Amino acid sequence: MNPAAGTVLDSSVLLDVFTEDPVWLDWSLAQLTRAAQRGAIIVNTVVLAEIAPRFSRIETLRRALPSMAVVEEIPAAAAFLAGHAHANYRRAGCTREAILPDFLIGAHAAVTARPLLTRDPRRVAIYIPGATLIAPGGQSA
Repeated sequence: MNPAAGTVLDSSVLLDVFTEDPVWLDWSLAQLTRAAQRGAIIVNTVVLAEIAPRFSRIETLRRALPSMAVVEEIPAAAAFLAGHAHANYRRAGCTREAILPDFLIGAHAAVTARPLLTRDPRRVAIYIPGATLIAPGGQSA
């Protein structure tokens, strides 16, 4: 498999599945299935941190991940891009402080030339140019 093959997964999609979200479960499951058909499902350590509170043990969390999931470190270039995206976000007058994780996940997808499967693409679409998004509302890889 091409090392860049696969889809980076945002925690929102996993949380829809784990919580059986009545609004988003069907969409998230369908998109996960499509992503798995294209290749690996890439989960980074930020996503693991965001979903961790739902599990008492890391072994249980790992078993709950999709079978095609690969846990991957965030490249240094992605951390750099995310830091700049966050700074631009703040300079634009946005005040939500806890947005850096979204930028780390989105930048990971962008610098590895993979699509990002997310239910909340707004900030990544604006602040990480060139990111390919798979999201509700027609944005697609």
